[in-house]
Amino acid sequence: MNIKKSEGVTRTEERLSALCNKTFLKLWSYPNPFKEDRKELCDLIAVFSDHVFIFFDRESRKLEGAINDIHVAWRRWKKEAVEKQINTAREAERYVRSCRPIYLYKRCEVPFPLEITNETKIHKIIVAHGASKACKEFSDDNIYGSLAISYSHNSYSFPFPSPFILDRDDPVHVLDSHNLSILFDELDTFFDFVSYLTEKERALKRYELLIYCGEEDLIAYYFLNYDSKQNSYRIGTDDEDCIGVQIREGEWKDFSESDVYARRKETNKVSSFWDKLIQRTCQNALDGTLLGDADLFKGKSALLEMAKEPRFSRRYLSEYIIKVIENFPETGEKIVRQPFFMSSPFYQDKGYVFLQLKHSGITDYDNDYRPIRREMLRIACGVIKNKLPHLNKVIGIAVNSPKYSRVDGEDFCLLECHNWTKEREDHFHSENIGFKFFQTKRIHEISQNVSDFPVGSLN
Repeated sequence: MNIKKSEGVTRTEERLSALCNKTFLKLWSYPNPFKEDRKELCDLIAVFSDHVFIFFDRESRKLEGAINDIHVAWRRWKKEAVEKQINTAREAERYVRSCRPIYLYKRCEVPFPLEITNETKIHKIIVAHGASKACKEFSDDNIYGSLAISYSHNSYSFPFPSPFILDRDDPVHVLDSHNLSILFDELDTFFDFVSYLTEKERALKRYELLIYCGEEDLIAYYFLNYDSKQNSYRIGTDDEDCIGVQIREGEWKDFSESDVYARRKETNKVSSFWDKLIQRTCQNALDGTLLGDADLFKGKSALLEMAKEPRFSRRYLSEYIIKVIENFPETGEKIVRQPFFMSSPFYQDKGYVFLQLKHSGITDYDNDYRPIRREMLRIACGVIKNKLPHLNKVIGIAVNSPKYSRVDGEDFCLLECHNWTKEREDHFHSENIGFKFFQTKRIHEISQNVSDFPVGSLN
């Protein structure tokens, strides 16, 4: 199946598409899907695991040009850019929950390739453009021209530029031109993105009021409020008497100019290696050129498990793999294989086997060599499960050693190990006799603390 995705219709939709491709990755993000009546469902839909994200992107010019009454212009802008989109978002949510068909194109010939069930959690997100300049001009205190938001039970609205009220019982996340990129740049994996939205929605149920001067200030507050007992970022406090949370204006500016923020941005750069590894195979799946028998659009896959890793975890795994690649032995031997094992820094029952090969005598790369490489990878994954019984998932990644080959093309393997029988244990033990993967008796896991915000000086 060859899938050519829309890149968005408008300039702002194109930007949204690019940001979602980076965070959710290409396989799980689709702009401009259609309903069965050939009307557009939303501006973008992203589906990953048991979460669905429906986006609506709207630019209104009601606050531009000569304005006689700013309050009238504000009401018109808000109605066009936000209120109508909220209603449309709720209609889209009902359609998605009905499990009626979704299509990639208006002709309704190509069905949406990812599965959505009744149990799926749906997040509604609106991006409203066109108010930034007016907000800045009205108040010097509005640093970025961001939209002030208040969630409560009340349905009344404030005059410009005070925060407009959103329903906390049926939350819709409202972003603007400025903080859209901040949200996606700072929470740029599925895990980090959904963790933030889930915590925000939890806080909306917990408190009678949540008010902030821009989504970026709430993001900064979220990062600065880490709960070591829960091992997660939080919005709010443990004080049971607290009934509301108000975030001060300028929280993001102070946070983004701090040393700890700069360290995180610098050390995260290496993690793009992990993203590129996944994206290449995602593109092959979309192009219909993916080899092997895995259907990445349906069910479980190695890539799905890799994409579940948070950013700090990808940083560690990328650093490890790059080091292993650099240390691959320089030798004149024609055939060299070198497997390494890495534990997931976040998921205690998940591990990765990285298999590097050098083979100087390949004649038929796709039909002869790669099937053998995939089988070797599968065996190596089974052997490491035998060595480390607590693992429930082992993901294998096999590549030609970059030191000796310029041929791209990774092979992946997902070994589900929840029901590991004596027969499976014996099977992999028998198949490993010739390969002798991980035969050393000294193999062990090394526990290493990996922090989202690394400590130490910038180098």
